[in-house]
Amino acid sequence: MNLLLNPKQYQDRHYPDERSKEIMLQTIQWFEEKGLAKQKEQYHNKQFAEDFQAFMTEEGFFETLFLPAGYGSDPHQYYSTYRMYEFSEICGFYGAAYWYCYHVSTLGLDPVLMGDNEEAKHLAAAKLKENAFCAFGLSEKEHGADIYATEMMLYPQDDGTYLANGSKYYIGNGNVASTISVFGKMADTGEYVFFVVDSAHPNYKLVKNIVDVNQQYVAEFELQDYPITKAEILTVGPKAWDDMLNTINVCKFNIGSGATGIVTHSFYEAINHAFHRHLYGQRVTDFPHVKRLFADAWLRIMGMKLFGLRATDYMRVASENDKRYLLYNPIMKMKVAIQGEKVHELLFDIIAAKGFEKDMYFEQAVTELTGFPKLEGTRHVNMALIAKLIPSYMFMPGEFEEVGKITDNRDDTFLFHQGRTRGYAQTKFHDYMIAYRRLAHLPNVQVYIEQIEAYKAYLALSGRELARQMTDFDYLLAVGELFTMVAYGQLIIESAQLEGVGDAVMNQLFDVFVRDFSAYAMELYGKPLNTEGQAEAIQKMFRRPIPNPEEFAKVLEEEVYSLADVYTQNP
Repeated sequence: MNLLLNPKQYQDRHYPDERSKEIMLQTIQWFEEKGLAKQKEQYHNKQFAEDFQAFMTEEGFFETLFLPAGYGSDPHQYYSTYRMYEFSEICGFYGAAYWYCYHVSTLGLDPVLMGDNEEAKHLAAAKLKENAFCAFGLSEKEHGADIYATEMMLYPQDDGTYLANGSKYYIGNGNVASTISVFGKMADTGEYVFFVVDSAHPNYKLVKNIVDVNQQYVAEFELQDYPITKAEILTVGPKAWDDMLNTINVCKFNIGSGATGIVTHSFYEAINHAFHRHLYGQRVTDFPHVKRLFADAWLRIMGMKLFGLRATDYMRVASENDKRYLLYNPIMKMKVAIQGEKVHELLFDIIAAKGFEKDMYFEQAVTELTGFPKLEGTRHVNMALIAKLIPSYMFMPGEFEEVGKITDNRDDTFLFHQGRTRGYAQTKFHDYMIAYRRLAHLPNVQVYIEQIEAYKAYLALSGRELARQMTDFDYLLAVGELFTMVAYGQLIIESAQLEGVGDAVMNQLFDVFVRDFSAYAMELYGKPLNTEGQAEAIQKMFRRPIPNPEEFAKVLEEEVYSLADVYTQNP
């Protein structure tokens, strides 16, 4: 069963209402009517996506997608992570410029929706009708990811108002956004604060676009005695800090879905080219190394898609008593995006020079995707979060009702009321082996289970020594990559069961994962911090997948190569 996005067959997808289907189909139609040539012309001219902004504003798509019930003009309004996943993937499929404008708009609006100011929420919802693009004013030039050190200040005035002074850096849509959520501090108390500004205000100074390699406008801006009243203040105090982190929790989910869209388009271009090319008297796709490269690329994309769909379900059932999304979300951001980079490496080895041609989508995709794993926290920052959950996930499973596939019109309101960000390491998860046991009859899943057991034994052997070792970020990354593989495989198995993916595909997918697990184990094995006992334990993770040539050939012909010529973007 092929789950890859194909815009030419998208009308067959199921949605709970016509508005949702309309958003997806009309967006696809808009891109296809624009065509690849015009899209690439705008890309090479570094043209900001003003046409996308006008389209989103005119159709009101962001209003429908972004707002929970009670806001906006639609009486049937609801916020659906599933819809957001689908739309994000479509935007990524056609180009990072469009995806980025969408992504930073969600970042900009969510602090408003999480905040304490109801008037500001309704005003921001109304502004979406005039200008769909929003922005998130968090980072600063001198501090980067060190958001504790923010220097943006609100200075109290005698009349009860404030003047905002300071600058922000790395701010997507900062050139045009009418709703910009700005994170700063109260000058008199030092408390954190979120407030909202408009890029059209005369006291908002747009300094420059800090990038010059693509279509995005990533702004540096300054607020110079920008007047702020209580109507523009969203939240003050510890909750402002929590809202900032919770906004990132919600929105970085877009990174994985956008990356999945990008590499899916690249895959279609690569297989269309290779399938019709002959070298040395045979079709390129008949070379043994090309077969392996294409199979691995497709299997990795399938893994990305399966994980994303399942992680969406856990976002949608999130509650005060179920915060499993706090693990799956950073994996979606980091692991899925990095998998996308690996897919591009595989495909580039096949199409070689073709991947540099300016008329190909592939040429821009490879460049644009490299930024995705670096957005909303570096790999190190996200892995540090993930690693805190190792003890709870691996050794202390909790009890949860089974979660099914969720594509209905429920309102994912908890995401706007996540509460305090304390107690992260105590987050509970259900037993990961429930999923693995369902596919333990597959040879490569069984090998993978044995690798997981060896990893768990290494963790138990390491004991408290491991916490000290993981203060070294280099060591933490190596330990965390292996842990991530456990959760990644778990959700993919759960998703495959719901989507009807067959055993042959899953056994071949875990052929890839067994190799990955061994590679990450070798990376950990080489770390000088290991004790002799740890080094011996790590060696037990080194395993080879169990080959099945007939099964590989079947998956290649029936699943992978069957995708040749099924999609080509309109010229």
